[in-house]
Formats: sequence, C-alpha cells, structure tokens
Amino acid sequence: MKKDIHPKDYRLVVFKDMSNDYSFVTRSTVETKDKITWEDGKEYPLVKLEISHTSHPYFTGKMKLVDTAGRVDKFKNRYKKHYEKRSQQDSK
Repeated sequence: MKKDIHPKDYRLVVFKDMSNDYSFVTRSTVETKDKITWEDGKEYPLVKLEISHTSHPYFTGKMKLVDTAGRVDKFKNRYKKHYEKRSQQDSK
C-alpha cells in the first residue's frame, strides 16, 4: 500500500442540493469559494449540488426530472431527425 497518497486537509463542508434546499455537513477536501452559516452559527465552505440522495429518482422512487441547463432539450433537438426517421421506418 502506498504511503502519503491521501490528502491531509479534511475540514467540515456544507453540501446543498439546489433542487430542494436540502443541506448536510461532512468532512471533505473540496475547494470552493462560497460560504454559508450553518445551524450552529459557524461559517463553513459551501458546495452546491444539482442532485443528491433526497432528489435522485433512484432514492426517492419518483421520476422527477431535474434539468438546470436545458440539457434534455438540447439532446432531443440534436437527435430529433434521427427519431423522426426511425419512427417512419417503424410505421412501415
């Protein structure tokens, strides 16, 4: 096993799910410029998440589409012709 390959600068960091405002504190080495005041009155670094276990369909059992940057629409528009051609072939 290799020595000294893991970081040593772990600190408490707040991770916040932006889709439902769920937040949790854990130890991490992630770098961030944002900060937040936690429930204990102390200020911690903040990492903003698009999805967490409280909003992911696998863990919630609900199909909820979280599309913050329009990625699904961009994908559908890009492959629109392909799907149209395929549906015409399938209808024959």
